[in-house]
Amino acid sequence: MSIDVTHSFTLPLADPGAVELAATGGKGSSLARLAAAGLPVPGGFHVTTDAYRAAVAGAPQREIVAATRDVDPERPETHAVAAARIAAVFAALEIPGAVDEAVRAAYRGLHGAAAPAPGTPATAGGTPAPAPGTPAMADGAPTAPAASAASAAPAAPAAPAAAGDAGPFVAVRSSATAEDLPGMSFAGQQDSFLNIRGEDALLRAVRDCWASLWTARAIGYRARHGIPADEVALAVVVQLLVDADAAGILFTVDPMTGSRDRVLINAAWGLGEAVVGGHVTPDTFLVARVGGAVERTVSTKDVRTVRTAGGTRDEPVPAALRDRPSLTDEQAAGLAALGVRIEELYGAPMDVEWALHDGVPALLQARPVTGAAGRAPMTEVWNDSLLGDFLWTNANLGEALPSVMTPLTWSLVQIFMRHAMAETDIGVPAYGTIGGRFYMNLSTTETVARALGMQKTIDAAYREVFGRLPGQPEIPVAPIGRGELFRRLLPMVWRNLTSLVRDVRALPSFLATAEERGTTLRRRAAETAGRQELAAFWRRELGPYLVESSRALRGASRQDGTALLTLRRDLRPLLGDVDTETLTSGLSTGTRGLASMDTLLGLRRVALGELDAETYVSRYGHRCVDEFEVSVPRPAEDPDWLGRQLAAAAETDVDALLARQEEARAAAWARLEQRSARTAASVRKKFDRWARNARDREIARSEVIRTFWALRVFAVRAGELTGLGDDVFFLDVGELLQVLDGGAPPRERVAVRRATYQQYRDLPAYPAVIRGRFDPVRWAADPARRTDVFDEHGEAAPASDVVRGFPGAAGVVEGVVRVVPSVDDGAALQPGEILVTTVTNVGWTPLFPRAGAVVTDVGAPLSHAAIVARELGIPAVVGCGNATMLLHTGDRVRVDGEHGTVEVLAPAAG
Repeated sequence: MSIDVTHSFTLPLADPGAVELAATGGKGSSLARLAAAGLPVPGGFHVTTDAYRAAVAGAPQREIVAATRDVDPERPETHAVAAARIAAVFAALEIPGAVDEAVRAAYRGLHGAAAPAPGTPATAGGTPAPAPGTPAMADGAPTAPAASAASAAPAAPAAPAAAGDAGPFVAVRSSATAEDLPGMSFAGQQDSFLNIRGEDALLRAVRDCWASLWTARAIGYRARHGIPADEVALAVVVQLLVDADAAGILFTVDPMTGSRDRVLINAAWGLGEAVVGGHVTPDTFLVARVGGAVERTVSTKDVRTVRTAGGTRDEPVPAALRDRPSLTDEQAAGLAALGVRIEELYGAPMDVEWALHDGVPALLQARPVTGAAGRAPMTEVWNDSLLGDFLWTNANLGEALPSVMTPLTWSLVQIFMRHAMAETDIGVPAYGTIGGRFYMNLSTTETVARALGMQKTIDAAYREVFGRLPGQPEIPVAPIGRGELFRRLLPMVWRNLTSLVRDVRALPSFLATAEERGTTLRRRAAETAGRQELAAFWRRELGPYLVESSRALRGASRQDGTALLTLRRDLRPLLGDVDTETLTSGLSTGTRGLASMDTLLGLRRVALGELDAETYVSRYGHRCVDEFEVSVPRPAEDPDWLGRQLAAAAETDVDALLARQEEARAAAWARLEQRSARTAASVRKKFDRWARNARDREIARSEVIRTFWALRVFAVRAGELTGLGDDVFFLDVGELLQVLDGGAPPRERVAVRRATYQQYRDLPAYPAVIRGRFDPVRWAADPARRTDVFDEHGEAAPASDVVRGFPGAAGVVEGVVRVVPSVDDGAALQPGEILVTTVTNVGWTPLFPRAGAVVTDVGAPLSHAAIVARELGIPAVVGCGNATMLLHTGDRVRVDGEHGTVEVLAPAAG
C-alpha cells in the first residue's frame, strides 16, 4: 500500500508508509517490513528522506551537487575533494525548526520504553556502542540476525542512567535510498551511532548520519554505479538500544555454494562489533531446514565488546565462557526459524543481523544476499537426510525412480508407499527424498531387527533386495528407546498381519481385471469435461484405485511369506550358485510370462503378426525408464516409438538367447535328478510356487505403473482445465485438488519449486548409499567426491580399485566395455559389448539382448538387471557401486557372473 508521506518528517517504525523505499531508505524499509510482520524488531521511529531534503533544500543542496560534478569514478582523489567540500556544508547546517520538533516529539514518544519487560523483543546493536555521538562501525559491515546467548551467560554491563530523565538510549542508523537492494551492496557506506541519549545528542547524530551520505567512499561507490548526486537522499532509523549478551550474522543460504539445505549462523559474546570488526573468530552454527539438526563449531572467543558509561570497550571474555558455545542448540534453531520466516517474507535469500538479550532475540537488519548466491532463484529444500544420522539407499525401488521427482510425483509416490509397504511408523521415516531423489531408510528396519533379535534374517534379506552396500557402512539405529519401540510395534504387527491377509486374498481378482480397469480409468481421466468433475473423479475412483493397486503389489510380494527373498539363498548350499541362478530363470516362458520381459517378447509377437500394434502399445506402452514420474510422457504417447523398438529388436535374436538358457536349465534339472529324484521333485515344487509368486509380483508392479499412466493423464487434463499447463507437476496432489475445487493457483510456490527441481536435476546422480546428513549441492561441488557412497562421519571403507558386486546371472564372458549413462544413449551399444551403467529398469530391457554382459553400480539379485539377465542367459554383475567410476568405454574386461567380479584385461587406448 502506498501512503503519501510527502511532508511526514518522522514515521513510527511499523507505519504502513514506512515500507516505501523512497521515504525510509533500504534499512528503514526493511525494518518496517519486519516489524509489520510481527517479527522481533526493537521499537523506534524513522526520520524520513523528506526531513533530509528539507534540511538541505536550497543552497546546501546546490553546493552538494556542485561538489560532485568533477568526480571521476576511477580517480579516488576526486572523491576525497568532493567529500571535504560537502563535509563543510553539513558542519554549518542548521536543522529546520519543523524537522527539529518532529524528531524531538518522536523521541519523547519512546520514553518509558527503554527497558523492555522479559519476553518482549530486546534491542541490541549489531554494532558496538561508541561514546555518545561518535560513529559506530558502519552498519553494512557483515553483521547478523539475533543470536541467542546461553541464558546463564552474564550480560554485558548496561550503561548507567544519566541524571534526570534524559530519555532512553537509542541506536541511530543511516538508511540510504540506494542501499540494501538486490544485486547491490552498499554495506558500510554510511555511519551509524549507538548509545545516544537525549534530544540534542539525537539531533546531532541525525545530522552526522546525513553527512555520512557524502563520504569519499560513498561518493566513489555511487559514481561507479552511475547514481546521480541529485537523486540521493538519506533516511535515519532511531531504535531503542539494549545490551546484547550475544550477537552475530545469519545467512539463509550458503554465501559460497548457494546451498539452501542449512541456515548458517555466526555468533559471539557481547555486542556485534567483535564479530563484524573481525576481532574474534565467532562460533558457527549450521541448522538444517529439515528436522532442525544443529551442527556447531565452537571457537575460542578471547574478546567481547561491551557498553560503558562513556561508550564501548573491548574486554577479555571470562575464562569460563571462552570455549563455551555462545548459543544453545535451541537458540540457534530458533534464530534459524526466524531467518526462514524473513526469507519467506522477502522471497529471497537473506543476510540478517541479530542480537540476543536475556535469551530474547532482536532483529537489527535484514537485506537480500548479494553475489552469486543472492542471484540464484529461490528454492525449497527436498532433503530428508537432514532428519538425522540414518543410512539411506536408492537400490531396489530406486530403479523405477531413477531421477529427481516433481512434487506431484512425490506426493503420489508417498500414497503408493504407504500402502505398498508394511506399516513401519517408529518415529523416523522408512523412506524419503534426498535432493528430490527417492531413497529407502535402512535404519528403520535395522532398528526393529535388532530389537527383535532378527538381525541375521533381515541382513540376509537386505542382500537379496538392496545388494552389497558400497563402503561397508555401519547401519545406525534410530534414537528410540526399547520400551517406546515395542509400544509402537505391537499394535502395528497386528494391523500389518490382518491387512496383509486381506491384500493376499484380494490379489487374484485384482490381477484378473487390472489391465482393463487401468485402461478405462486413463480414458475417463482424459475425457472428463470440468474441474470439479475431475476432482470428484479422483476422490471417487482414481485415488482409491491407486491405493488398491498399491496394496495388490504388497499382497503379491508377500503371498508366500518371505519365499521371494529367501528361496534362492536357501537353495545355494544344495544346488550351487550357477544352478540356482539358472533354475530361477525361465519365468518368461509359459502362458504367464514375466512382466519385465513382456515388452521384449511382445515385440517378437508383433513382428511375427501374432499381436497387432495397437494392442501392444495399449498393453506395454506404459513401461519406461521414469515410469513413476507423471511429468514424463509414456512411450505410447510417441507415435514412432513402436517402429523404433521393432527396428532395434530386429538386430538381435532373442529366441536364440532363450533357447540357450532353456538348454542350460534342462541340464541343471538333469544334474539334480541324477543326484536325487526325490530332492528334485521337492525343489521343483518349491520353484513352481516361487515362479508363480514372482510372476504375480511382476504383473502387480506393471499394473501399478499402468495406474501411474492414468495419474499422468489425470494431471495433464487438470493442467488443461485449470490453465496451469505443466505447472500442475509442481503442486502436490492435495494442492492440485484445491485448485480443481476453485482455489487460487499458488503460482509463486510453483516458480520456487521449478527452480528447486531444476537445481537438483542439474546435479550428478547421488551416491547409492548415504550415511548421515548429505548436502547435494556441496557434494557436487567437491571434485574429490565419491559416487558410490557418502558417509558424513568419514567412516566408509576406502574406495576400492576392484570392481566387485553381486552375482546377478552366471556365466563368464570377455568383451569391450560400453559405459551407457542413460537409456537415451543406448544406440551406442554394439552387439557383444559389455553394458556398464548406474542402474537399469524395464525401460532398458530392449538393450539387453545386444549386450555380452551387464554390469551395474546399483542392484541386487532381485533387481531388474539380474532378473532379465538370468532370463536371457547373459552374465551380470550388479550392485558394484563403483563400476561407472572405474570402467571406461573401450576397456577390455572379463565379467564373471558366478563370482560377481569384473577384471580389466586391457585399458582403453589413450
